[in-house]
Amino acid sequence: MSTSVHEPEHIAVSKSRGIQIDWKDGHHSDYPLGYLRDECPCATCTGAHGTEPQKTNYAAAPADLFPMFKPTLKMLSVESVGGYAIRIDWSDGHSTGIYSFDHFRKICPCDSCKAARA
Repeated sequence: MSTSVHEPEHIAVSKSRGIQIDWKDGHHSDYPLGYLRDECPCATCTGAHGTEPQKTNYAAAPADLFPMFKPTLKMLSVESVGGYAIRIDWSDGHSTGIYSFDHFRKICPCDSCKAARA
């Protein structure tokens, strides 16, 4: 049984589009691929070991009208971790992030959650 304050009712995964979660409290969250990759909670991406954070910027719109080709970001695999999280293996070679359900809820990109964080 999960000890998470926020528990998902249903999780839908699209390896080419992202993850949608319906929460037991009735809330709905839709996480696009680029946003999820940019919000990776691993130590490398967050700089948790005192190193410079290695943040990605997949969710940002291209600054150039004709950007250099960049392979499409995809989730190669998604697996449950201990009933409290999801681990994603990304097409850019990254696979160390474990997205807990609390983390998912904390980074919810919906307007009401963004407003509450502001």
